[in-house]
Amino acid sequence: MTIKRINELNSRVSSMDKERSSFISHWMELSDYVEPRRGRFFITDRNKGERRNTKIINSRGSQALRTFQSGMFAGIMSPARPWFKLEPMQQDLMKSEAVKQWLWTAENVMRTVFLDSNLYNMAPVALGEVGLFGTAAMSHVDDFDTVAHFFTHTAGSYYISQNDKFEVDTFVLKRELTVRQIVQSFGIENVSPAVKDAFKTQKLDAWYQVTQFIMPNDKFEPDSPSNLEMPFVSLWYEPASNEGKFLKESGFEEFPVHVARWALTQEDIYGTNSPSMLSLGDIKSLQIMEKRKAQAVDKMVNPPLKGPPSLRDVPVASLPGGLTIYDGDGSKEGLSPIYQVEPRINELRMDIDAIERRVNEAYFVDLFLAISAMEGVQPRNQLELTQRNEERLLMLGPPLERLQQDFLGKIVERTFNQILRANILPPAPSELQGSSLNIRFISALAQAQRAYEVSTIERSALFAAQLAQIDQQVLDKFNADEALERYIQLTGATPSLVIPDEEVQAMRQQRAEAQQAQAQAAMQQQQAQATLHGSQAAKNAVDVGAGLADASAQ
Repeated sequence: MTIKRINELNSRVSSMDKERSSFISHWMELSDYVEPRRGRFFITDRNKGERRNTKIINSRGSQALRTFQSGMFAGIMSPARPWFKLEPMQQDLMKSEAVKQWLWTAENVMRTVFLDSNLYNMAPVALGEVGLFGTAAMSHVDDFDTVAHFFTHTAGSYYISQNDKFEVDTFVLKRELTVRQIVQSFGIENVSPAVKDAFKTQKLDAWYQVTQFIMPNDKFEPDSPSNLEMPFVSLWYEPASNEGKFLKESGFEEFPVHVARWALTQEDIYGTNSPSMLSLGDIKSLQIMEKRKAQAVDKMVNPPLKGPPSLRDVPVASLPGGLTIYDGDGSKEGLSPIYQVEPRINELRMDIDAIERRVNEAYFVDLFLAISAMEGVQPRNQLELTQRNEERLLMLGPPLERLQQDFLGKIVERTFNQILRANILPPAPSELQGSSLNIRFISALAQAQRAYEVSTIERSALFAAQLAQIDQQVLDKFNADEALERYIQLTGATPSLVIPDEEVQAMRQQRAEAQQAQAQAAMQQQQAQATLHGSQAAKNAVDVGAGLADASAQ
């Protein structure tokens, strides 16, 4: 049965290989001209150190990809600042202080897990794969020490397939491992006889091919404790072995591979229209133009020479300070250029600069440099930066949404489930029982996309304050509480800045009672003063009357 199943898996791999084959030539060309060290288009491409950048003369494409990779990483998932938040589907639950504190704790635990793991080492590599090949794949497995561990795979080493919802749910990885790595990973009792013999004869660094197949499990049982009956099954085997034995069988609660794709066209499986794909023509043109410029300069500073016949067998010293001695043939002609080379270097340089600018635009270089300046600045300044790059932000919007949904969202979702299974979090509040959670991204790029809404709140508050100087009653129309909560939510500030409604209501009631008591005290004081004044006036009147009576008697 196992032999039959392995044959079925190999047959499906062959079918997936045929489906992917049309991309290989394009990927190889992208690798040659942009990033020669990326891509494993042959199984034996691993660990080879020969020079691969022989087709690159102008490195603008490689540098632009490096900026793109760093800019995307800093813009969407920088470890220096929070880049996601958890929110309940029912927004009313956020009014509960217990809910807010539990979600805040969960976010902090996940950030700690990300920092302790190798996510921030692997994620930039994956983003570089997206910018280059349009597709990236990163494995996300359990780890006893750090909860989660990540592996980024390069183009050509894997195959993917998607379900009826066009979601990737099948992943095949073909790679070569040393004998020592295979035995360490799967145990000596599970490997093929060939690997066993190599291990016993100490051929530990010999390479053997292995395949991992991850797919939906047709034997899935919801409440089963066995990992072989989880929603997804993982099968490791040696495709060259005829023993009919799996190296390892296991399962996953969630699909353990996060696939990022730059753009998709209908039912396409692999991503397309990446920055490198769009600019490949310009990048290849740069290589030709740089070569021609170098040739023109070389002909200008080291032109081909002509001379008299008497120099035929004479060693010519053409270096600066060189001396050539020969017997002249009677003419005064010595060495001279065959023709005068006057290349238009400035015009050629201007053309190269124009193409380099187009390459930078394809990779959003200027945008990422501007976004990097948003870190730590006020939202108003973010708005100014956003307005200057509004067109580029709009172009980046669709790929960003896809990356957030298919890549970042899957990372956060699986990590959240991992920490729940690891019992790291305290029990959730009763209000959250049975409630679903949303993931909201608050990275620099995400905030740049929402900067207009932030500025709208600022302008509304400022306008209301200006009108209040004319008529205080206008503030009755402005919901300051709602504006403040929305502002804090959009800027990604800690929810602890917002005091719960119950406490606010109690504070306001206490303040109103204090003001009322103060007003009553003031009124009583005024009444007492009025009474005192009246008594004093009556006394003064009596005294005046007595004085007049005495005067009359006299």
